[in-house]
Amino acid sequence: MLEEPSGAHGPLWSNDPVTRPTGTTAALLAAVGAAALWGTTGTAQALGPDGTDPVSVGALRITLGALVLGLLAAAGPGRAAAGPVVPGRLPVGVLLLLGGLCVAAYQACFFVGVARAGVAVGTVVALGVAPLATGVLGLVLGERPDRRWALSTTTAVAGVVLLVLGAGGSGVSVDLLGVSAAAGAGASYAGYTVAGRTLLLRGAHGVRVMAWFFGAGAALLLPTLLLTDLGWLLTGPGLAMVLWLGVVATGLSYLLFQHGLARLSARTVGTLSLAEPVTATLLGVLLLHERLSWLTAVGIAVVVAGLLVTALPRGRRRPRAPGAADPATAVPADLP
Repeated sequence: MLEEPSGAHGPLWSNDPVTRPTGTTAALLAAVGAAALWGTTGTAQALGPDGTDPVSVGALRITLGALVLGLLAAAGPGRAAAGPVVPGRLPVGVLLLLGGLCVAAYQACFFVGVARAGVAVGTVVALGVAPLATGVLGLVLGERPDRRWALSTTTAVAGVVLLVLGAGGSGVSVDLLGVSAAAGAGASYAGYTVAGRTLLLRGAHGVRVMAWFFGAGAALLLPTLLLTDLGWLLTGPGLAMVLWLGVVATGLSYLLFQHGLARLSARTVGTLSLAEPVTATLLGVLLLHERLSWLTAVGIAVVVAGLLVTALPRGRRRPRAPGAADPATAVPADLP
């Protein structure tokens, strides 16, 4: 039996229906919705005040997000589960620490990657590595990549490349350190996704898992706030930006994220995260008056096609043989 962690967020284990959803369609929509909210972060920062430091913005974002998730976890039902659904080798505390480290590493690596390699190259590398790394790490959960996942992921990643090239990324010089940092961001995303999925399969309460992850990540990044000027935070646009990034683009988005992760495989959620650049591009065109080139439009269509391959239902399952395990008590399947 796993030890049940104690803390400000209450018992980690729960039979809450949020962590054991029954509808795959709702889980798919939740995962895509989370990615869409992540796609608002660039526009929010563009509409915010000048002179902000990306690392301090990221630290404030996950700190406020951790508070929101903590409040949601404390307000939610707290019934303890009878026991873990799937046994595991790593202790719960180690998984929570790994998740927090990956949350903090993603923020730092992504900002360094974008700053050194450019927005175009950094985004393509980070978003390209994330679903691939999630698929590889998902092997520890017994999630074997299949042809559908390979096709959908390859298609969506190709669409992201076209989307960014259409936005003018072809002329950006490549910086080795920047590319490595962006790849580290993609690997970090995979790390906390698989760590979260592992805990959910053991019966953990999804909102509390996210609260623990972001609480640990915030604790690691808070010292960076001592090294930057936060005067912009006292302005109306600055406060509005941080509230949006923390409450909506982090708190609400990861509420949706854990809902999807409880029902879908880690690799599928990783692929669906590629809806993020589509949202960011469309918001850039609609709110920031950026130009939509034909190549970007094609890239958006290709990404959507890849996501649809992931979302389309599979064929009907064969009837269960006499004596076979009841699917209702098995580990949640990826798609019906």
